[in-house]
Amino acid sequence: MSGQMVRGVANGVLAGAVWGLVFLAPQVLGEFSPFQLSAARYLAYGVVAMLLLAPRWRPLVARLGRAEWLSLFRLSLLGNILYYVLLAAAVQWAGGASASLIVGLLPVVLTVVGSREAGAVSFRALAPSMVLCLAGVGLVAFEAFRLDTGHGDPIFRLLGLACAVGALGSWSAYSVDNARWLARRPDISSHDWSLLTGVVTGALALLLAIPAFWGGSSYAPGEWARFWGVAAGVAILASVVGNGLWNQASRLLPLTLSGQMIVFETLFALLYGFLWSQRWPTGLEVLAIGCLVAGVLWCASLHRTPQVSPAE
Repeated sequence: MSGQMVRGVANGVLAGAVWGLVFLAPQVLGEFSPFQLSAARYLAYGVVAMLLLAPRWRPLVARLGRAEWLSLFRLSLLGNILYYVLLAAAVQWAGGASASLIVGLLPVVLTVVGSREAGAVSFRALAPSMVLCLAGVGLVAFEAFRLDTGHGDPIFRLLGLACAVGALGSWSAYSVDNARWLARRPDISSHDWSLLTGVVTGALALLLAIPAFWGGSSYAPGEWARFWGVAAGVAILASVVGNGLWNQASRLLPLTLSGQMIVFETLFALLYGFLWSQRWPTGLEVLAIGCLVAGVLWCASLHRTPQVSPAE
């Protein structure tokens, strides 16, 4: 495996490690709405991104045109605001098992899309690794459904499942579009592109904040402190750090492999869930983790020849 691919895989694994936190936050803050969770996270993301970009804001913005700003708006909406509102609703209404089952199909969706690009590894060659990933997600869901019932109202359960499907579609569209823009603008670092996305996301979060927090003063000061602490932590780790790592992985890896890296979000979400629940994984969960890891390693072995040029 080339050095470029090793760096790409390492960035993908680390991105999954911090992204796994987004599945835990809606459970830790279950009394707050999905709109409040999304607005708070991305307001914090926007503030941090703006502070980090401030020293080089003018020369960086001078290199952006109308097409780039429109793309950043679309990416911010699809990959951040809309995705997290739908994900938080899916976790709270349909349960973490249902949400992780459906959103866990992301690697398969992205691999199928990537296999159609020029020079990509064929779908037939990738199929066995995708089957392993699907088996892992299925085993996770089967085991978790016994313990995680989600919302008691069947109407909310159905709405939660619909939100999970929407989150799957939203992030799939974001990932494909984002990878193509990173390839189109190699002169902008993956970190700066992530921070620019954060600034635009923060601006969109301002519009979401008014309806999200209207009438929310009934919470105690301690609850608000916990809410903003978790939101800020997720913003810095999952959005600033995680998105930067993911952009770098997207530059270094072909879409057929970078898509598989998302299974690490599922793996780390499981790990954090075990820690939160203070329990060891069951036998089926260990088997599921083995399937997911084996699927990614198999996929990586098919990409020994670099498919993209080095970045930065």
